[in-house]
Amino acid sequence: MHVVIIGAGEVGTAIAANLSSDHEVVVVDIDPDRADEIKYEFDVLTLAGDGTSSSMLEMADVPDSDMVIACTDDDRTNLVACGTAKTLGDAFTIARTKSTKYLYTWERDQTAFGVDFMVCSDLLTAENIVRVIGLPAAIDVDPFAGGLVQMAEFYVAEESPVAGQTVAEADRFESLTFAGLFRDGEMVLPRGDTVIEACDRAVVIGSPESVQAFAMDIAPETTPDDADEIVIVGGSDVGYHSARLLEERDLRPRLIEQDGERARWLAEQLPNTVVMEHDATDTEFLSREHVDEADIVVAALDSDEKNLLVSVLAKRLGVGRVIALVDSSDYVTVFEEIGIDVAINPRSVTAEEITRFSYESVAENIAVLENDQAEVLELELGEGCALVDRPISELVQDIDAKFVIGAITRNRKLVTPRGDTVLQPGDHIIVFVESAFVSELAAMA
Repeated sequence: MHVVIIGAGEVGTAIAANLSSDHEVVVVDIDPDRADEIKYEFDVLTLAGDGTSSSMLEMADVPDSDMVIACTDDDRTNLVACGTAKTLGDAFTIARTKSTKYLYTWERDQTAFGVDFMVCSDLLTAENIVRVIGLPAAIDVDPFAGGLVQMAEFYVAEESPVAGQTVAEADRFESLTFAGLFRDGEMVLPRGDTVIEACDRAVVIGSPESVQAFAMDIAPETTPDDADEIVIVGGSDVGYHSARLLEERDLRPRLIEQDGERARWLAEQLPNTVVMEHDATDTEFLSREHVDEADIVVAALDSDEKNLLVSVLAKRLGVGRVIALVDSSDYVTVFEEIGIDVAINPRSVTAEEITRFSYESVAENIAVLENDQAEVLELELGEGCALVDRPISELVQDIDAKFVIGAITRNRKLVTPRGDTVLQPGDHIIVFVESAFVSELAAMA
């Protein structure tokens, strides 16, 4: 597949990294230095120039391309680039936007702007935040198989009851599979006798009920029965959509916004949210409003520095769990190392969604983990494919790659995979796999 990516920022770079090994990729960026950097970083062709220019897009061979992905940091640039691409050929166009106003227009008429698929960073990020709130001990959550299956990643703290246990001891749930561990930057495929160590990141796949039960095991003190005390700091678009989505789940969050006009608008739009107009860095105000008693604080201000400050203040006040919006991926590690529970990077969330859609011809769903070390795929098995009519234990022996089949859905029912489970045509399998092997495994389906 010939893919043209317009914009070589964090989003464009992540997409290029995921697609370059299996597709012919051209990256266009306005900055010549950035174009040169990415050319040597990945096996892609790069062009320096304006991605909205028809002459530049012709140089990138857009008229004969299969897909054009416009993912610069400017919404209008992305929309114009997609519109221009449509005048040159019939490539499938994907546009990244931050604002939902363009998304809502496109949803009314999906021929709008010359865009075939639109990804809204702010809305995706809010959805990610709400999923994590729904499973408070997790640092990443993704649904698969129409919600029948859930993948969750957990940080194992030193005081966690499962730290020091073997996988066999920790896995007490019928419909749960330990898919992988990340330890000191390395991926480990767990066996029954593998010891779960403090500071590991554990990836589990199973029914939502079993994943929730495991969350209670791994961190009982941070997994309240109902996370009903939620404070959102910052009435940004991400903060607003997070509150709106929480209201849809019959929760009543509180939201702190310093700008008076914005606070009034938020109060009008969010009838079940208590909106407080104040500076969220005022510790006396936070104490007076009992923010220290919150189950979860979400830092959704307009800069990483402000979110870092608010997150640290919330932790000092004794808030059980802090989720922070981190605009720069370079800062994610900083937030995590100082003890912030979950750091969500909108650019990574957006890149994952676009990559997922780009893989849709071979995988129905995808989640990218730990800086693209591993991915979780949902594959439908066809008649006569290399994976069917064979027990899983035999597949694991014969296929030279790191992968774990975490769950199977058959006729819309969940099947927990075991070594003697025989895969059948029509099965949907959710697989944890090293990133380098994704395309090869998908081809077997």
